[in-house]
Amino acid sequence: MEPVTDVPESFARPADPARANDYDSFAEAYSAETENNVVNAYYARPAVLALAGDVAGRRILDAGCGSGPLSAALRDRGAVVTGIDGSTGMLALAKRRLGDDVALHVADLRDRLPFDDGAFDDVVASLVLHYLEDWGPTLAELRRVLSPGGRLIASVDHPIVAYTIQDPRPDYFATTSYTFDWTFNGRSVPMRFWRKSLQAMTDAFTSAGFRISVISEPQPDPAARELFPDGFHDLSTKPCFLFFVVEVPPSTTGSVA
Repeated sequence: MEPVTDVPESFARPADPARANDYDSFAEAYSAETENNVVNAYYARPAVLALAGDVAGRRILDAGCGSGPLSAALRDRGAVVTGIDGSTGMLALAKRRLGDDVALHVADLRDRLPFDDGAFDDVVASLVLHYLEDWGPTLAELRRVLSPGGRLIASVDHPIVAYTIQDPRPDYFATTSYTFDWTFNGRSVPMRFWRKSLQAMTDAFTSAGFRISVISEPQPDPAARELFPDGFHDLSTKPCFLFFVVEVPPSTTGSVA
């Protein structure tokens, strides 16, 4: 799920965990806001698509598909896409966008997924893992549904961003939660995230049995330079998101020693 990334002015008011991250309550506004903005349309999504490369014919799970812009882009590049999300409101918007081209399922990434072992060649998880305190069970489940040699392409809030904008600054190496409000059309909605150090992230991937292939801090799409000059400059000079490609080791069945 791709967030709006305006840096909040204050972290003084903690969000109510019972109310935070309720995408159903602002699905339409969120989808409209992130459809063509600089952070999502000219940075986060292009970076994932570039890391995915040629996806024609590949079975891809879009984990946290939201209203489906990344699913649509992967579909248009020839992938066979399945989308999951915990928000029924977001999935309704995805259904409107994608029709019957993409199978959509309500699913919580903290639970067992409704798919067979090895069902997918790739999983994309765009800006979703930072909603989870413990990545272990989720990564184990994503590895289960990937075929041998399959890839998880994931992006998260850059750990240094949440570290530097919190006051007082936490222990960098501790997994800590942070909260702020997103604002849509004058209405504030509480959001809660979990920040991990880079070391904690890489340890989580390797502990789940993945092999790290790429760690990337990409530049925004050059087309954003004229469309969003201020945003382009910020994204070109300051860390925002961190991107990973991690792989399931290929099967050794039948290999010759």
